[in-house]
Amino acid sequence: MSKKEIIVSNVSEEHNNPIAELVQVACRFDSEIILESDNRRINAKSIMGIMAFNPSKGMTVNIEANGEDEQEALVAMEKFLVCE
Repeated sequence: MSKKEIIVSNVSEEHNNPIAELVQVACRFDSEIILESDNRRINAKSIMGIMAFNPSKGMTVNIEANGEDEQEALVAMEKFLVCE
C-alpha cells in the first residue's frame, strides 16, 4: 500500500470536467484508489463518490493506492489534483 498527502490546486480552472476526468484517471489503474479528507473516505473510481467528496482548492487529501500498479496510480492522481 502506498500513501501520499497532497494539497489540491484549483482543479476546476485547470480541467473542463474535473470530476469525470479524475474518475477516468483512477480507472486507468487496476489498484484500489481511496481519497480521504476530514474523516471521509471514498473510492476514486466512483463518480458519485467524487461528486460528494468534491476536491477543491486548498483541500488536504490523502491518496491511498493498493495493488500492482499502486505507485503509478499514486503519481497520476497527485499530478491531476495538484495540476502538474
